[in-house]
Amino acid sequence: MNSRKRIYVAYTGGTIGMQKSAQGYVPVPGFLSKCVAEMPEFFRDEMPVFTINEYDPLMDSSDMSPADWQHIAEDIRNQYDDYDGFVILHGTDTMAYTASALSFMFENLGKPVIITGSQIPLAALRSDGQTNLLNALYIAANYPIHEVSLFFNNNLYRGNRATKADANGFNAFESPNCVPLLEAGIQIRLKAGSVQPLRSEPLQLTSIAPQAIGVVTLYPGISSAIFDNILQQPVKALILQSYGVGNAPQDPQLLNSLQRGIDKGTIVLNCTQCFKGKVNMGGYATGNALAKIGVVSGQDMTIEAALTKLHYLLSQNLPQSEIQALLERNLRGELT
Repeated sequence: MNSRKRIYVAYTGGTIGMQKSAQGYVPVPGFLSKCVAEMPEFFRDEMPVFTINEYDPLMDSSDMSPADWQHIAEDIRNQYDDYDGFVILHGTDTMAYTASALSFMFENLGKPVIITGSQIPLAALRSDGQTNLLNALYIAANYPIHEVSLFFNNNLYRGNRATKADANGFNAFESPNCVPLLEAGIQIRLKAGSVQPLRSEPLQLTSIAPQAIGVVTLYPGISSAIFDNILQQPVKALILQSYGVGNAPQDPQLLNSLQRGIDKGTIVLNCTQCFKGKVNMGGYATGNALAKIGVVSGQDMTIEAALTKLHYLLSQNLPQSEIQALLERNLRGELT
């Protein structure tokens, strides 16, 4: 099916390429490439030709920051014309954040970008890394879906819809509000994804800079002083993880605190604490009170998508009203 497509592999770090040491698993330069070279299944005729670029230094994804999203995005842009698809090897802890960020940073994407990794290192017995990397390469070559996606445990998810759901299992990721793009069972089956010929229009990359964004999870008895303290700092946006369909206590002090922050130019985005479902602030009086003071609905965005979308929009120095409108608009498939 494929005429030896060329795939670029950006190895940023993570469990997949780690080696066992006396201190536990550690990243070792050159080790992943050596492991792959010793696995003949990666070099069968049905597989694409691939180049592995190992980052220096290799990173634990817990140490990732917006500067690293920028570095990965620039790397792909620089290689974009020379390859048919891209696979990013990444640690699982913040993989969904990177996938979400890249989805917003790239416009006019005409080739597949797949992020994957593993829960057990590639060199270890019973590793899931072999299946994840093999499938990511094969799908990038044979089933090009032109968006940033995340492949794990036989499912290809939209990057900005995925979230880490299990710290220990092979089924580490879920996409609570969006069907997977593709399922790699005995047959490879398209679900929400659309396979298209590769396009050669120029890729647009919007840079992201670190932004001061707060995240507060509501809980019974939460003090309004917490919001006063957070909103006094130079916080440009606050993500409120509310109850159910977007409800919060009808505490006048809490509402006044949020109102003051919004009036000073802070964007307040309401996302549900629930794993699945969407915000509907018109459903109950407690949610309606938030809508009335100018809190924006996060609808059914994951926390990773909400945070990275705010980074993307705030990095462009847009007016507050425009950012608020764009947060509620579906830009890259992050909203239903």
